[in-house]
Amino acid sequence: MTTHQPTTLSRDCEAIRIPSGDGVILPAGTEVRVVQSLGGSCTVTTARGDMLRIAGKDVDAVGEEIAPTPQSGAPAAAEGPVDIEKMAWDQLRMCFDPEIPVNIVDLGLVSVCLVTPLPDGGNKAEVKFTLTAPGCGMGDILKTDVETKLLSVPGIEDIDVELELYPPWDPSRMSEAAKLQLGMM
Repeated sequence: MTTHQPTTLSRDCEAIRIPSGDGVILPAGTEVRVVQSLGGSCTVTTARGDMLRIAGKDVDAVGEEIAPTPQSGAPAAAEGPVDIEKMAWDQLRMCFDPEIPVNIVDLGLVSVCLVTPLPDGGNKAEVKFTLTAPGCGMGDILKTDVETKLLSVPGIEDIDVELELYPPWDPSRMSEAAKLQLGMM
């Protein structure tokens, strides 16, 4: 539901203020407009002009359905780290910047996604990513989103997700598809 039509929260719910990353409780009855509903969360604005991210566990409060995280392939289909790495990239494409309706891979925020076998079985995923702005308070929120999505990949038992702010992000890192989607071409 990205109608930009006002809707009223059916119950109290947790939200994260964008871009500060501060947590707030939105009370039942608050009027919001859904401006983005991607990757299992939604971004809303309030009548006061606040922009907030509502996590998947609370999107029902705005009338959204909690969408399951799509899985790429089944456990039996993964024949090694290369297949699992592809599934990891697919899951990273389900992580969205709460202000921009483009996934973090196409935005050019992810610089590393490697999957390596663990000595006792399973695999470890290592991801390094940045933010569109160094002062953005959403880094921990995106990091948690990345971790959650990676741990849903069959065969990934351990993760190391690192937020790096250098080199700084710039629009040249965006995919052609992202530039086209955002009207930058």
